[in-house]
Amino acid sequence: MLSQYSLKKRLILYISVFSIALGGLLIFSAYRIALEEINEVLDAQMKNLAERVAVHNPKPVESQFDQEQHYHEEDLFVDVWAYSSQQDKNHAINLLVQPMQKAGFYTQKTANDIWHTYVLPTTHYQIQISQQQSVRQRLALELASSMFIPYLLFMPFVIWGLSWIVRRSLQPLDDFKTELAQRDSHELKAIEVEPYPVEIVPSIVEINHLFQRISLAQQEQRQFIADAAHELRTPITALNLQMQILLKQNPASTDLVNLSKGLIRIQHLISQLLNLAKQDASIIELENKQPFLLNQVAVDCLEQLMDLALQKSIDLGMEQQQQVRIQSQASAVHSIIFNLIDNAIKYTPAHGIINVSVFQQAGFAIIQIEDSGPGIADDLHDKVIKRFYRVHHHLEVGSGLGLSIVAKATERLGGSLFFTQSNSLGGLQVNVQLPL
Repeated sequence: MLSQYSLKKRLILYISVFSIALGGLLIFSAYRIALEEINEVLDAQMKNLAERVAVHNPKPVESQFDQEQHYHEEDLFVDVWAYSSQQDKNHAINLLVQPMQKAGFYTQKTANDIWHTYVLPTTHYQIQISQQQSVRQRLALELASSMFIPYLLFMPFVIWGLSWIVRRSLQPLDDFKTELAQRDSHELKAIEVEPYPVEIVPSIVEINHLFQRISLAQQEQRQFIADAAHELRTPITALNLQMQILLKQNPASTDLVNLSKGLIRIQHLISQLLNLAKQDASIIELENKQPFLLNQVAVDCLEQLMDLALQKSIDLGMEQQQQVRIQSQASAVHSIIFNLIDNAIKYTPAHGIINVSVFQQAGFAIIQIEDSGPGIADDLHDKVIKRFYRVHHHLEVGSGLGLSIVAKATERLGGSLFFTQSNSLGGLQVNVQLPL
């Protein structure tokens, strides 16, 4: 698996390395240029000195070289020797170039150094002006280094400036990432290309095409689920009505009673599956958030499920009712409360109690539903919101989708879902926290 890398950090690193390499190239070029200029100046100085010595009728002179001493560019070695002097010839063999017929510059390598020598032959003497090559090289290196020091001092500021330029240039990528991160799964409108540079426009265009394909697929899926809901619910409802007629005609038939219960289970399962499929496929449209009374929605759910509670002689009612106005999606909130109460009715035994409370706390709207049923163990709280997971499957027939639908709708609304044990009733207590 390839490790991810930061384009921004990589650009800064490459630019820094390039800047350092460029600095090294600059100091080498400066050294070469300085050495050429120094050779030209000092060669002219050596030639001028030799000509001045020749004019003043020189006498034999032998220069003294101390290998322990550090010489500078102004230090020149002047040697004048006569052609008839054997001693000077020996000196020439040991240090200087051999007798030359033509004036000029010569290079001689000795045990001490490489010597750069200007030879000026006269009628009786040969004048030699010599200088160590290393002296010139050191001077050129000093000059090049003095030119490189400002570059080295400004290098951190240059790198910082280049880093700022890189970050500034790549800011549109961060803006593009932020725009995508702020979108939810339902927002598939095309991204505007005007604020972005031309380099990433092709990627934006392709993403817009992808959004179009996803939107088309969602429309097709929405139509399929709508058709499936119609095709499944209509015949099941008709069968259930016919079964009720048969039960009235044959109330003692055990087989018909069992068949009626099975139809009711199928009808409930189909309804839950369609609701869950709508949430998974983002079929529930994101309606504009409208203000409404949360306690009124809870009362509506109680009225719709009151008959189901009375069949089991369950005491279902509002325990605490504050007038809480929130701005959210009423249909999604209704689905949360309805499924929680319906789930409580299923698993609360006959003659049990279910209390529903709506109140405001710490800037949030709280929906609290508690029952006197068997409750749920703490280690199962994370499992019960999974699809088709059922804890008390032997107590009541269900689909195992109710709490999953509640959890998904709560998350979509930006709320939180909590399971605890009811202190007053001893069963399960469900708290839904929604933003106002």
